[in-house]
Amino acid sequence: MEKEKEELQERKGPGLSCREDPYGEEGHDHSQAVARVSAELPEDDILYDLADLFRIFADSNRIKILYALYESELCVGAIAQIAGMSQSAVSHQLRALKQSKLVKYRREGKTIYYSLADDHVVTILAQGMEHIEE
Repeated sequence: MEKEKEELQERKGPGLSCREDPYGEEGHDHSQAVARVSAELPEDDILYDLADLFRIFADSNRIKILYALYESELCVGAIAQIAGMSQSAVSHQLRALKQSKLVKYRREGKTIYYSLADDHVVTILAQGMEHIEE
């Protein structure tokens, strides 16, 4: 029985079975799924960039700013008032949001107005809220 088990493991390869039945029955063979997923897995640098994007959403002050901009294009002073933050703190967070391409800005005279960069940001916020409200 032990020899059969070893032969079975050799045929399946290392780590491809979810479990092995103590009575000699085969476990679940995921070799096809492993090969398919491995081939489709994004490159490490892309995964790093995605993780970096999600880190931006890990700060509740940045989320407040994004939600404020979800409603309207705003200047730093208005965002600070809505978010209950100093203008300096808002400017600091806006810099991170701009670098992550989540917000854009336009200048009108001496005033700079901020808005969400595109509909992707709206979708991320909406889906995140939908997920936590389930």
